[in-house]
Amino acid sequence: MLRHVSAGLAIAAALTLTTGTAAAAPAKGPVVVADVTLPAPALKQVQPSIADDRGVRLGGVGSGLFPAGRAGEFWLVTDRGPNGQPTVDGEKRRTFPVPEFAPAIVRVAVTHGTAKIKQYVPIVGASGKPVTGLSNQAGHDETPYTWDGRTALPYNPSGLDVEDLVRTRDGDFWLVDEYGPSLVRVSPDGRVLERHVPAGLGLTGADYPVKETLPAILASRQQNRGFEGLAISSDQRTLYLAVQSPLANPDKKAAKKSRIGRILTFDLRGRKVTGEYPYQFEDVTTFDPTVNGDQSEMKISGLAYAGRDRLLVDERTDNVARVYSIDLTKATNLLGGPYDDPKTSPSLEEPTGGSGLRLPAKSLVLEPNALVPSLPGKIEGLAVLDPHTIALANDNDFGLGDFGPDGRLVDSGVPNRLVVVRLPRALGAR
Repeated sequence: MLRHVSAGLAIAAALTLTTGTAAAAPAKGPVVVADVTLPAPALKQVQPSIADDRGVRLGGVGSGLFPAGRAGEFWLVTDRGPNGQPTVDGEKRRTFPVPEFAPAIVRVAVTHGTAKIKQYVPIVGASGKPVTGLSNQAGHDETPYTWDGRTALPYNPSGLDVEDLVRTRDGDFWLVDEYGPSLVRVSPDGRVLERHVPAGLGLTGADYPVKETLPAILASRQQNRGFEGLAISSDQRTLYLAVQSPLANPDKKAAKKSRIGRILTFDLRGRKVTGEYPYQFEDVTTFDPTVNGDQSEMKISGLAYAGRDRLLVDERTDNVARVYSIDLTKATNLLGGPYDDPKTSPSLEEPTGGSGLRLPAKSLVLEPNALVPSLPGKIEGLAVLDPHTIALANDNDFGLGDFGPDGRLVDSGVPNRLVVVRLPRALGAR
C-alpha cells in the first residue's frame, strides 16, 4: 500500500520573480510575474515501492494545474508516468520503463524564491494498491511493453492516464483520463472512489467502482487522445471536460483531418452529462507552420473556468500553445442528437459534417510562447488565479529521451516549469 507524503519533501527549485510597484504604469500587454522550474526528485524517492526507476526523475506534473487555495500554492498531476513509443521490429510499441509507477497528485508551494513539494499523493485503488498507468483493455488500448519494447506487459483495468484535475471544497479531486476516456473522483488521500466511462465500454476487473455514464460515442477517441482538459464552475455544480482531439468517427482518417472536437458538461449532483458542444480547432497551417499542415497535431490540453459558461482553452501543438476564451452560451448542444450516433453520415468529424451548428464564441487571450520564448511548447496545465492572473505549466514527459544499453535513461534535459502571467485586462472584459 502506498501512502502519500506531505509537508515538505526536502526538494527545492529556483524561482524567477518579477514584481511591479504601486506607482508603475499599467502594462499594455501580459506580464510574467513568476517563472519557476519545478522539483524533479528520483521516482524511487517519491515512490519507494518502485524496484528500479531506471534513472527517471519525477516529471509530467504539468499535465494538470489547479489553485490550491493558498497564495503561491498549486495542485498538479502527473500523467500515466514515463512512457515511450520506439519502433521495434518495424512496429511502434508503447513502452513503460517503470510499470509500477502510480500517477500522483502533487501540491507545490512557491515561496521566498523557491518551489517545494509540500504533498505527494499517489493514486490507489480500493485495496490501497497503486492503480499504475498501464493500458486497460486489449483491443481498446495500446499493448503495454517493457522499456525496450521486447516484452509485453499485462493489461491493468485499474490503470489511469490522468491529464487534468480540479479540487472541490469538500477536499475530493476530480480528474480526467485518456484511456476510457473517463472522469475519475479521488479522495483526499488518493483513493479512487468512482470512475465514469462511456456506455458499452465493458471495463471489468478494476480496483474501484466503474460506471458507464458517458456517451458511448466517446469510446471512439483516438489512441492517446482521450479527455485532456477539466474545469469546475464556481458554484461547484458543473464540470467541463474536453476531448483532446476529434474522435475517430467514423475512422482515424476522418479524425486526422477534422477541426471539430467536443467539450462536455457534467452535473456533479446528478452524476450525469448535461451538455456536449462542438469546438473548432484553429487551422494548423497558420497556427504552427512547422508541422507541415498536419491538422492532427492540434490538441486541447487544458481548461479553466472563467465565468458562467465561459472557459479558457489551452490549444496547442508540441511546439506552439495559445490560450483562447470561449463562451458556450449560444453553442449547439449535441447531447443525445444525431452526432452521438456512429451511424450518422456525414459524422461531426467529417469535412461536410456539422453544417449549421453554432460554435462557441472564441477569442485569443494569450500566446505563451511569444511571451516566454524559452517556454516548452507542450503546455498542458492551465489555471485561473483571479480575473487578471493565470498560471501555465508544461508536461516534460518525465525527461524521456533515449535509454542506454544498460536500460538507464539519458534525460532529455527538458524541465517542468510553472509560469504565472498577469493579463492587461480582466477575463470577460469587453
